[in-house]
This record gives sequence, structure tokens and C-alpha cells, in this order.
Amino acid sequence: QVQLVESGGGLVQAGGSLRLSCAASGRTFSPYAMGWFRQAPGKEREFVATIIWTGGITSYADSVKGRFTISRDNAKITVYLQLNSLKSEDTAVYYCAERSRWGSRYYSNPNEYDYWGQGTQVTVSS
Repeated sequence: QVQLVESGGGLVQAGGSLRLSCAASGRTFSPYAMGWFRQAPGKEREFVATIIWTGGITSYADSVKGRFTISRDNAKITVYLQLNSLKSEDTAVYYCAERSRWGSRYYSNPNEYDYWGQGTQVTVSS
């Protein structure tokens, strides 16, 4: 059973930066992709970014493109999300997700992911 544990959230002023980490355990093979999603109070969970493990190809939501960067560490089986130029509207619980099943493209629908972390809170003060 794959387990994902996020860390790195916190309180930051607008314009600041944070780096989120997601460490995976319990896996015996590389995932197809890992992604980050977020959910603000009263809103649905939304796609933030994803990385296809083999090759490191990435995709971002338009709202974070140019500000956030997703990356991975193959040896540590860890995925990161660097959040720069943070805005108040970035405030949310950020979730790490893994798609273990093979795929053929980017996936931004949460239903396409198999495992989820518990989430880490990011709060941006204006």
C-alpha cells in the first residue's frame, strides 16, 4: 500500500515562497505520475500541477503557471512543489497524489489518481 506524506506548508505573506514535499513509501515500482491538488474552504479540489515520472514532463494549471514548479527526486521517490509569488487566493490545503496506473497523457482530474496524502495547509496573508 502506497503512503504519501506531505510537508512544508505554513503561513507566508503575499509575494513570499514555500516549498512543499511529498514523500512516498510502500511502493516497489515507479509511479506513472504524481500531482499536486489544492482545496480551499467551500470549493472543490482543483488541479495544480503534475509530473510524469519517466522523463519528468510537467503540466500546470493556468492559475499557477510561471509561479509554481513541480519536480521530483527519483532516488528519494519524492515530489516537490515550489510556490513563488504567492497570492491570497493560493490559500488552501495542498494534497499530493499518485497515479500508479499506466497512462498516456497528463491527468488533471482527481479521479485519475490512485493514492492521496493527508494534505498540508498553505495560508497566504495579504
